[in-house]
Amino acid sequence: MIRYFTGGESHGKSLFAILEGVPAGLLLQSSDINIELKKRQKGYGRGGRMAIETDTVEIASGLRNGKTLGSPITLIIENKDFKNWKNKIVAPVTMPRPGHADLSGALKYGFTDIRDVLERASARETAARVAAGTVCKILLKEFSIEIFGYVTEIGGVKAKRSSINLKDVVENSPLRTADKKAEKAMIKKIDDARKRGDSVGGIFEICALNVPVGLGTYAQWDRRLDGRLAAGIMGLQAIKGVEIGLGFEAARKFGSKVHDEIFYTKGKYYRKTNNCGGLEGGMSNGSDIIVRAAMKPIATLYKPLNSIDIISKRKVKATVERSDICAVPAACVVGEAVVAYEIANCFVEKFGGDSIADMKSSYKAYIKRIRGL
Repeated sequence: MIRYFTGGESHGKSLFAILEGVPAGLLLQSSDINIELKKRQKGYGRGGRMAIETDTVEIASGLRNGKTLGSPITLIIENKDFKNWKNKIVAPVTMPRPGHADLSGALKYGFTDIRDVLERASARETAARVAAGTVCKILLKEFSIEIFGYVTEIGGVKAKRSSINLKDVVENSPLRTADKKAEKAMIKKIDDARKRGDSVGGIFEICALNVPVGLGTYAQWDRRLDGRLAAGIMGLQAIKGVEIGLGFEAARKFGSKVHDEIFYTKGKYYRKTNNCGGLEGGMSNGSDIIVRAAMKPIATLYKPLNSIDIISKRKVKATVERSDICAVPAACVVGEAVVAYEIANCFVEKFGGDSIADMKSSYKAYIKRIRGL
C-alpha cells in the first residue's frame, strides 16, 4: 500500500511529506509537483500569505536519475515567511476563534498559548498533501487515470453543471469554475464578505476519469473505496460534508430514478447514467468517480465573533490572524490530491508490483480478463 505523513508548522522552517509505497521506475520531476503547488496558491479571495510564499518542492529522497527507487520519497517545501518570524517576539494567543481548532486543541494538550495549536492546525499544512498527492497523480497517469476538480458553488451562488467539464476554462478561472456568469456573482459575494469582515465557503467536486472496475472491496468495511474517499476528504481542514454521486439527493428519489442501468456492447459493460458516482458496493464500477465536498466559511473573521479569554475567562472578541476570505478553489486543488492518493493506494493494493513495469503487466492481465467475462 501507499501511505504518507506530513510534518511542519505554518510558520516553521518548512513543511514536508514522506510518501512510501510508490513503485520503482516512475518518472518524477519537482516541476510537475510545483505546477500543482502553484494552483493551490491561486484563487480569488486568498489572503496575504499567498503574496509571501512561492511554494516549490525539493525531492530529498527516493529518487535517482529522475526515477523513483521504490524507497520512501521525502518532499520538502520551504516556508518563506519563516525568516520573518524567526526572531520575532510573538505575544501569546489566548482568544480562541469559534469554528477553529483553537479551544479544543488548547484544552486537549494543556496549552496556554493557542499558537501552539494553530501553527499545526493551519491549512498551510495542505501544501504538503498536494505534494504527496501529485506523486500519486503522476502514478495514476501511467494508467490513463486523470483527477480533475472544479468549484460548483460559493456562498450560495451555484455554477451551471452543463459547463463545468471544460477543463481548460476551469484552470484559467480565478474560482476554478467554467460558468462565467456564476463566477462574477461569486466574486461579488467574496467582495461583499471582505467588506463586512466576514468569510464564505462553498462546494467543489472531484472527478476521477478512466478508473478501472474493481478498486476497493466489499469484503471489509475499512477497505471500501467510497469510505476511504470520504474519510480522506473529511480529513481536510474546514470540510463539513462529503457526497458521492447523487449523494443526499438519492435519498429523495425512487430507486428506479437512482440506480444506473447496465448495458453491454463490444466486450464491455457500461452505464448511460452515473448517479452512483462510479462506486457500487465499495468498489469502482468503471464509471467516472464523482466526489463532492462542502467547505465551511474560514473561521478567522476580520470582524471577530465573541469568545472567552482562556487565561482571564473574560468575554472578548476572538483573535484575528492573517487569513483568506474564501479558499474553496484552493481546497478543490487539495481535494484532487487527496482523491488521487486514495485511488492510487487502492490501485497499488490491487495490482501490486515493486516496479511500474510489474504493475503494468498485472494491470494489462486484469483488463484482459475482465473483458473476457
